[in-house]
Amino acid sequence: MILLKNAEVYAPQRLGRRDLLVAGGKVVALAERLDAPHGWPVEVVDLQGRIVIPGLIDGHTHLTGGGGEAGAATRVPAVQLTHLTLGGVTTAIGLLGTDARTRTIAELLACARGLSELGFNALCYTGSYEVPPTTLTGSVRGDIVHIDRIVACGEVALSDHRSSQPTFDELVKLAADCHVAGMMTGKAGLLHLHMGDGKRGLQLIQRALDETELPPRTFHPTHVNRQKWLWQDAKALARRGCTVDATAFPADDESLSAAQAMADWLDCDMPRDRLTISSDGGGCLPTFDGDGVLLHMDVGRSAALLEEIRVLVLDGRALEDVLPFATSNVARLFRLAQKGHIAVGADADLVVLSAAHTVQHVLIGGQWFVRDGVASRRGLFERADTV
Repeated sequence: MILLKNAEVYAPQRLGRRDLLVAGGKVVALAERLDAPHGWPVEVVDLQGRIVIPGLIDGHTHLTGGGGEAGAATRVPAVQLTHLTLGGVTTAIGLLGTDARTRTIAELLACARGLSELGFNALCYTGSYEVPPTTLTGSVRGDIVHIDRIVACGEVALSDHRSSQPTFDELVKLAADCHVAGMMTGKAGLLHLHMGDGKRGLQLIQRALDETELPPRTFHPTHVNRQKWLWQDAKALARRGCTVDATAFPADDESLSAAQAMADWLDCDMPRDRLTISSDGGGCLPTFDGDGVLLHMDVGRSAALLEEIRVLVLDGRALEDVLPFATSNVARLFRLAQKGHIAVGADADLVVLSAAHTVQHVLIGGQWFVRDGVASRRGLFERADTV
């Protein structure tokens, strides 16, 4: 048991000063004042007014590493446990991107299981950029129904020179498989769509909403802040019921940062539950020339999620307005009922912020993963002096 005293709780709505009792991996009590249960071993931690938030959920992470688009030397290494936890991320959903040949769904699933064995919450997608998608069982529907940690399909690429240029019929068949598999299992059942810079933008998704019976929630386009015109189209799509995803990558004159996207969403009075943010952690953030030749690349980081939230808080935005984009909204979309919020009975995935809104402590399933800004639990192959 762990008793957190004098916490300023954002659940993600602001609850004010509270004490939290954690036991069995859950929040079992939440009140203005709690005493340690008599006769039980309890670790009592006085947070002295520090902010406690739900653990962040990164819905788009290349757990096995991404890249490889300019040769094998550009393959990004696998994401390590502390790259997630030190950024305040307590749940990650892993995927493949361009490369589904030297990277495989089997490898991705093993990576997710490995992180889970360390106590972290790791799920994954089936498929990749390619259509028809690479799967384990022979179909997207089969993977979602039969494989424990596979919850959705993605990231299928649209409007991008690296995509398989899927047709409308191919896209809606994939979406139908996702939707029905989600119904059968209670999993997310989403078609997570990588959006490139191409001029067709979101047209195939818009057509699917016009011509099929598929619910809008099935389509979850990501990277929608990469072009300002694409961002405007994404807002129109959200008004039709889709949830769209902004990526926490560096912005330029043509794009918006995740912080700018969140601010614009709030200022335009958009449906607050229809935007998520993700990091593209472990993925390649490339720049190509007109012939598709890689000019330079960066690598996504899960820590960017909290950094983008902090930008808005320091700019005067209310934390409770911004926090849902990386917590409760993601949990609701992915049907993770016990995550993304702080309440009695919810999973004890908690992040304690410092006065500067950086990560001070992290609990996952009621276990310490970060103490005083230092990783207290690492992967088997992470050396303490390199973290």
